Amino acid sequence: MTATVLVVDDSPVDRRLVGGLLKKMPNLEILYAGDGEEALEVMKGQCPTVVLTDMIMPNLDGFELTAEIIQHHPLVPVILMTGKGNEEIAVRALQMGASSYVPKSSLAASLVDTVENVLAVAQEEKIQVRLMDCMTACQFVIENDASMIPALINYMRGFIRKSRLCDETNGIRTCVALEEALNNAFYHGNLELDSKLREDDRAKYRALVDRRLAMNPYRERRIYVDAAITPVEGRFRIRDEGPGFDPQSLPDPTDPANLEKPSGRGLLLMRTFMDDVFFNQHGNEVTLVKRNHTTTSPGA
Repeated sequence: MTATVLVVDDSPVDRRLVGGLLKKMPNLEILYAGDGEEALEVMKGQCPTVVLTDMIMPNLDGFELTAEIIQHHPLVPVILMTGKGNEEIAVRALQMGASSYVPKSSLAASLVDTVENVLAVAQEEKIQVRLMDCMTACQFVIENDASMIPALINYMRGFIRKSRLCDETNGIRTCVALEEALNNAFYHGNLELDSKLREDDRAKYRALVDRRLAMNPYRERRIYVDAAITPVEGRFRIRDEGPGFDPQSLPDPTDPANLEKPSGRGLLLMRTFMDDVFFNQHGNEVTLVKRNHTTTSPGA
């Protein structure tokens, strides 16, 4: 696979030096720019795999170029070439999101290794993004273990972000709703516990959780999660192996009289953060739907 490195430096001598070092690497195309403004023009015609930039340049310096690339080309890593006197600018660029740096005083010793390492990470990230673009559904069967829930939520958050279903704020709200549904499946479904006991005596509640996790049938139960996510809609189905309940018996969590009841908090958050929430007739499966309200329908 051929990779492209864009070398940005206002010094023709340094550009030739860097280019000569990079030519030792196989399957590498090298592009050149004399400053940040020229680099952005080059990137309009051909987006490189990696940008290797000097820090102090006229028109648009390395820090400003890094900011532009992070905003408009977030999958293109930036490697800084640092010289004596510009360390503070380089640190700011690294804090902002630059991927690595090479001191100009040690280009011969470090440049090729640094570029190879960053290229490997960049190409892996692009493959991961392509895979996520190809994936629209995933299924999990997780053990009856509360420690699995945060890990699953973290995975779902990445899945939602990659799919571009919603912005970061709504992505977090969606994950909060999913966490509430998963906790309900674990505590109320598989362990058959009443949240009122948790409010009355937390220590007694935790002791009961531990006892039930050590005995059947609770210990062997599983939580089933199906997620289908596109840029238009996310649909999440969560099922437990508990006895279920009558969904018609659920109180309205938005009724002010019910807001303080512990049993209604999870449902309130699910219904507030998701577009649709509905249960199967047995009450052991909930489906949550999140739609992308910024998507323009075809022909609109």
